[in-house]
Amino acid sequence: MEPDSTLDIVIIGAGLSGINAAYRLQKELPHRSFTILESRSRIGGTWDFWKYPGARTDSSMAVFGFDWYPWRDSDNNMAAAHAIRQYIEDAAVSEGIDKKIQFGHRVTSVSWSTEEQRWTVEIDASADDGTVVKKVIKAWFIIGASGYYSYEKPLPAEIPGIDKFGGEVVHPQFWDESINYDGKRVVVIGSGATAITLVPALAKTAGKVTMLQRSPSYVFALPRKVPVYFWNKFLPTSWSDRLNWWMRMLTELLFTSFVQAYPNWAKNYVKKEMRKRLPKDIDVDKHFNPRYNVMEQRLCYCPSGDFFKALHKSNTEIVTDTIETVTESGIQLKSGQTIDADMIITATGLYLRLFNGIAIFVDGTRVDEMLGQRYVWNGTMLEGIPNAGLLIGYIARTWTPGADVRTRHLIKVMKRMEKTGATSITPIPKIEERKRFPKHSAMPLTSTYAVAARDRVPMSAFVGPWRSGNNWASDMWRLMFGSITDGVKYTYPAKSKTV
Repeated sequence: MEPDSTLDIVIIGAGLSGINAAYRLQKELPHRSFTILESRSRIGGTWDFWKYPGARTDSSMAVFGFDWYPWRDSDNNMAAAHAIRQYIEDAAVSEGIDKKIQFGHRVTSVSWSTEEQRWTVEIDASADDGTVVKKVIKAWFIIGASGYYSYEKPLPAEIPGIDKFGGEVVHPQFWDESINYDGKRVVVIGSGATAITLVPALAKTAGKVTMLQRSPSYVFALPRKVPVYFWNKFLPTSWSDRLNWWMRMLTELLFTSFVQAYPNWAKNYVKKEMRKRLPKDIDVDKHFNPRYNVMEQRLCYCPSGDFFKALHKSNTEIVTDTIETVTESGIQLKSGQTIDADMIITATGLYLRLFNGIAIFVDGTRVDEMLGQRYVWNGTMLEGIPNAGLLIGYIARTWTPGADVRTRHLIKVMKRMEKTGATSITPIPKIEERKRFPKHSAMPLTSTYAVAARDRVPMSAFVGPWRSGNNWASDMWRLMFGSITDGVKYTYPAKSKTV
């Protein structure tokens, strides 16, 4: 099939990671042509997708946002989904990136040809009349910036008897404006970030809200307002913006590093903070005493302690138990307790799926179905797949700095290729070295959704460049001083050699 166009770089996804990648490319490689392919009709990715009540970031916007387009709303440190989506769009427009986006373009497959030293990108493009048009783009490099979970399906959850329930069953992933919970008895099944976000929003108008969890999570309150530093009063805005970002980035880095270095202290500290904010009649050791250490799963943040405030209301409760069965009118627990319900919200997790389920071929062999058998190189490329980047931010920390450092690593690689005349780069470990690699997940969380996706998530050896990276300081150190020739092969067709 003849290509409709030939470009240097194709970015897949117009969310935070994709827009940031486009900005970095424009600044660092302005002579390179690129486009952003977005299957949805608007900028925003996750933040255009989620519609459930209270949907928001659970990180500080001062760091979650772009360092090149500062978040200006100091009174809204943990912004709602619609505000984040608008912020991403404003950032894109400010740099002319919006003109590079092709909406309604769903990538169905990408195929690498060693002979051509090019990717063939096949696309289903939605026309104005609702029909789908097939398109093909040839590209030197592809960058996957479509996130790490499926929009089409959530993590399958075994909830016995759920089909017998006479009320409404809703998954947050498929929430729409027609859903009405006012005055109803609502049970939220789950204990992760989505449940922590939902409960205070539902409690405003629902008749009763019960958060039903099988096991507890750590919940930590962050201030709703961004602190205003003294230098903002006398420094130029561009300088103070930069200082503000660094101060907040370092604060997060020091806190998370300290928590991981001293897990017992961290556990006691977070439990102490939770105890201070919870109602006196709630048993903290039962409902807020996780079996894991802080940061082994994502720490659930809430703005100004709104989750804890909701539990002070008479219409909100938390229950830690195991479901025996769902009945027509509610949920029967193994302890013998019964929870009456009009609505059940299954906030049970995401279905991890990299590259948004796109079929990936390398010289005719399909490789996307075997990602769990491949190692990640410097957090951004995958073993055996040429000229392809994968932008996955930090899962247990703030997402954006992680996605950004991966983008910078890709650009560093591209610049070396330009300097040396290489046409492709492929991460390939030495055979004997690979045999000794440990097999850790590139997403080393103990959360149910992460454990269930082990065969779909690449591996990390935590050796040399064969690591995913989950610490911004060490990742930046490797970016600045690490090798981009170790563990990879560069191809130079004109010289008929590969090194």
